[in-house]
Amino acid sequence: MEIARAAAALFVRQGLRATRAEDIAHAAGIAPRTFYRYFATKEEAVAPLYAAGAQRWAEAVRSAPARLSVPEALEHAVRHTFTPGAGVSVASWEWVRTLIRLADASPALRKVWAEVCQASEHTLAEILAHRIASTGSRNAGVGSAGSGEAEAGPGDDAGCGEAEAGPGDDAGCGGAEAGPGDDAGSGQAGGVEARRDNDAPGLTAPAPVTPGLRFAAAVAGTAVRVAVESWATSSSPPSGPEGPAALALRNLRSLRDFQWGDGEG
Repeated sequence: MEIARAAAALFVRQGLRATRAEDIAHAAGIAPRTFYRYFATKEEAVAPLYAAGAQRWAEAVRSAPARLSVPEALEHAVRHTFTPGAGVSVASWEWVRTLIRLADASPALRKVWAEVCQASEHTLAEILAHRIASTGSRNAGVGSAGSGEAEAGPGDDAGCGEAEAGPGDDAGCGGAEAGPGDDAGSGQAGGVEARRDNDAPGLTAPAPVTPGLRFAAAVAGTAVRVAVESWATSSSPPSGPEGPAALALRNLRSLRDFQWGDGEG
């Protein structure tokens, strides 16, 4: 993760083309040989940052209260990971914007981004399977108005502290993990220890991931990824009606009639 943060800082500061793997190694305080033990190319060096952000959103879906339906849990996760001030500062989102734009401009970096997003969909499918198995299929669709989930606006502060911005902020398909000095782990599945609500569904036994759930995870992941990418290519601020949270919620709400289901739907 330290190497990834060093790479991101150099990519943002001087551009991808002007940055060599040796430059990243030097900035991270390691030998080039050590760099190549972890990453085959300079572009791969930021994969842990992309992955950690995606994992953070997926873990927020996992820890969403059990009373929430699948679409409500997805929206709950967006509010708690995409809203500036709710764990991620406005300045941190600007780092996210730059890293996403770099991926759009570089085929090699875009490949890394795509691979991370695909892995995130697999993780999300497992989480949805666990939620549905734990809460029952009756909770898989759109919940009632009395579900207890507050309808927070995209600019509302969820009560988390303002994050410290920095060049190493994690930018994944599902949001950003703020804090250049924080240890976010490898970004792989299970690398982030989620804080679970008391009424979050238990995960005592593996649940089968059906083709229907794989499709549902791909739909949800795409809705969120497109929101982040669309915002990154714009000049809109991170908060407000055109921010990443608002765009992601808009995309997810347009899918409320989608059969998230408990199996093959």
